[in-house]
Amino acid sequence: MTLDPDTLQQVVARTLRHYHTRAQAFWEGTRDHDVAQNIAALLRHIQGTPPFTILDFGCGPGRDLLTFARRGHCVVGLEGAPALADMARAHAVGEVWQQDFLALDLPPARFDGVFANASLFHVPMQELPRVLRQLHATLKPGGVLFSSNPRGENQESIGGERYGAYYDLAAWRGYLAAAGFAELEHYYRPPGLPCEQQPWLASVWRRKERK
Repeated sequence: MTLDPDTLQQVVARTLRHYHTRAQAFWEGTRDHDVAQNIAALLRHIQGTPPFTILDFGCGPGRDLLTFARRGHCVVGLEGAPALADMARAHAVGEVWQQDFLALDLPPARFDGVFANASLFHVPMQELPRVLRQLHATLKPGGVLFSSNPRGENQESIGGERYGAYYDLAAWRGYLAAAGFAELEHYYRPPGLPCEQQPWLASVWRRKERK
């Protein structure tokens, strides 16, 4: 479906309000989540010598910012919900940018890697191609994008407290390829379970240079 501008803004505002008003509960519920597999997937594909410059896209209250910083990397957080952005600044070392995903202001060719863990599925389908192009542009040549999203059958949910878009692998590949990325790997999470019990699709992509 195509959302008109007013509906699009309402959907985004409702999603941000959900996280803003539940910031403390979100921190308590996610602070101990183990995403080491995802962090490792991003870092092993970045070329060059660390430390790396990383954008945590949708950093929430800052859990993974702290992990990257403890490993010696230069990490910048980006978060749309004001309360979560404030928490990230308190929990982590480094910059945290408060930006709406649909109104991004990203520097060109700044980052070695973008870590989009459980965030891109909140970008409305019709806006995803533009957002992916912006992430492509903020990566250095050859830079790496990691994403992890709840998977589905290419449907979107606009009626609840949070917007969500749920893609299968084929559709996700199509969006990323169109934005100028080459696939490096993908896997399903949590590890060690049958596929039907792995609701998360994780994938890693390298920025290709446009001809």
